[in-house]
Amino acid sequence: MVTRFAIVTLIFFFLSTIFVIQPLSFHVSLPLIGKRKVTIGLVTAPIMAIAILWASQCLGTTQIRNGIIGTDNIKPYNILILFISLAYMAITLDVTGILQAAAFWVSNKGGSSGCKLYFYLYVLLTLISIFVGNNSLILSVTVFLIHHTAATGLPPDAWLISGFAAANTASMVLIVGNPTNIIICEGLRINHTAFTAHTVLPFVACSVACYLVLMLQYQDEKHIPRKLNNSRQLDPREALRDPVSGVCGSICLIVVIVLSFVLQADVWKIVLPSAGGKFIFDICWDHFRYSTGMIPRFDESQPDGVAFADDPIGMAFRCAMPEEMRPTGALQSTPTLQRDENASGNEPERHESSTFPYLNNTLQRAPHPATPSGATTPGSILQPQHRLSLKYKELAAHFPTFFSTLPRLPFALVPFTFSQFILIEALEHQGWIDIFSQWLVIASNKEIVPVVWLVGVFGVILCNLSGTNIGAAILLTRIIRASDFPKSTARAAAVSLAVASNIGAVSFVFSASSVGLFWAAMLKDNEIRITQWKFATWNMLPLAAMTGAGLGVHATRYTPNVDPTV
Repeated sequence: MVTRFAIVTLIFFFLSTIFVIQPLSFHVSLPLIGKRKVTIGLVTAPIMAIAILWASQCLGTTQIRNGIIGTDNIKPYNILILFISLAYMAITLDVTGILQAAAFWVSNKGGSSGCKLYFYLYVLLTLISIFVGNNSLILSVTVFLIHHTAATGLPPDAWLISGFAAANTASMVLIVGNPTNIIICEGLRINHTAFTAHTVLPFVACSVACYLVLMLQYQDEKHIPRKLNNSRQLDPREALRDPVSGVCGSICLIVVIVLSFVLQADVWKIVLPSAGGKFIFDICWDHFRYSTGMIPRFDESQPDGVAFADDPIGMAFRCAMPEEMRPTGALQSTPTLQRDENASGNEPERHESSTFPYLNNTLQRAPHPATPSGATTPGSILQPQHRLSLKYKELAAHFPTFFSTLPRLPFALVPFTFSQFILIEALEHQGWIDIFSQWLVIASNKEIVPVVWLVGVFGVILCNLSGTNIGAAILLTRIIRASDFPKSTARAAAVSLAVASNIGAVSFVFSASSVGLFWAAMLKDNEIRITQWKFATWNMLPLAAMTGAGLGVHATRYTPNVDPTV
């Protein structure tokens, strides 16, 4: 029986999702603090929904506890430990520049042929995503694609969506590729080796279908020209900042992947010690480089550290551009700063070419003129806040790997993921999970092929409606468990959900995945404005093709003439 508490719980579950899709920002005036901007979005919306449901007695402390500690075989804190540890290892690998160097090398192989380069980059990004996951790949290679399209004068649409789709498709292969894979395997007790064995063929089908549709969608000369305008080769060494750490990080990831197959233990027990070992290596190696002068020392007279931060990717593209295409100051390591003598105040005026805004904007902005260390004006070192700022910058100069990685770690997903688990516990407490599982059993009659298609299609849809693909994976995992399917049917449903939760990121709203939100923010920072509608139209055909191809290949495994145990 559906009670009023159950209806209220379901309403607030979807209301929290609406604010994740479209955050609401407004200003409030608070006593002593003043006017502050408040945003109801990815982190705050689910927490507010939980608070309201708790106050209205739609959920209790038991559901909150279960959402944090976990029930049965699903342990949210284990999943988050695993995810943050993997993210640290992947991001520190990216900080070394090894991923960008690989992109440089592939770009040279493509030469001046647009179609060849498009194919090579798609294959490269697919292969990298299998091992480092979608999150780190998108955060690193998106910058490369922005520079590449700016340097060649191309509209970025085809290249950006190719990288986004490739990364999110390939992440379904290994359990460590996406947090949704971890949720599915832990919740439905899927063996790690069996997971990869069952997802590899749907992945190949999705990847091929996506590439073919993208080539069809962007076949005109404007997006993927037969001949590109770049005339020089890119030097991968210009992007490779720390080869030693790059080799160490690669070995650590390979060891984690191999051990996760061999030991068949809880993956977090393998990944956490590996991440801890990588952290110790990073600290020791950075200290050695700092002590021996391999990296610049911090200069207190310049509180912002090095006066102008280096941007090797942007500089490599600028140097590779034909003379007639280079923006003003292309061979300089930073935009030219000039002071407007007639302007009031003490702000420097920036003069830079607008011909290639993406190249200019991805260069790190120069710091404002610093007050000398001996001065006692506001902002001097006598103020505690200023002393803390100096100490932070000194540590960042001493340990650049850790302090470059720290701001990029997806800590925002920690409260969000716990909130999603708690909200799903609330739905189960109010009987919705049992109702949804009954619908699934009736619609599929517990037959494998209908289950594959129902879970897959609804998985893709729910990525847009359940607070990212993480929410969709948690919800459908609980529904599949409650459906009490036979073991082979449950495994087929799990693989179908894995396909859906990964390709579901290439969907209609940015919030279909957390990485989609980060990706959209990166593009906005580089003055590439992507509307929600444009994002949906980009992904419509690739998503339809991947859904049909991936689920179709997976379903053929369970036809009468195929042994489902293979």
